[in-house]
Amino acid sequence: MKTLILLFLLSVAMLLTSFGQVKSEDAKHIQGTWALVKAELGGQLMKDDVWTKITLKLNSGKYELTAENTDKGTYTIDPSAKPKTLDITGTEGPNVGKTIPAIYELDGDTLRVCYGLGGAPRPTEFKSPTGTKIFLATYKRKKG
Repeated sequence: MKTLILLFLLSVAMLLTSFGQVKSEDAKHIQGTWALVKAELGGQLMKDDVWTKITLKLNSGKYELTAENTDKGTYTIDPSAKPKTLDITGTEGPNVGKTIPAIYELDGDTLRVCYGLGGAPRPTEFKSPTGTKIFLATYKRKKG
């Protein structure tokens, strides 16, 4: 019985350790400056002249989105969720006081984020259905 309990506790410890590694890996790799390369809102692709001017900076739990206006705030991620979740909270700019639920996918130098805008619930998949306020964005890491 003691051996079983010991094995169980060891398994839990290993699971928690691996979760911490995954979380810290995503937390580390998501940081940087990202250029928007594709965007869709409510099932409609955004025109190139709109999204080519947008840059997202993520650094140690803080974000800065530069577009027509600058939006700043904080973000948290949960890489253990399926799909992985991202919550942003605006502290300056047009989203001050708002928390926007999102999901994200990080693959090397590509970051996909699907945001629930305008009070929409957290998306559950990487789609932007027609008539919704779901914003699907694909970013590429900027070098240098």
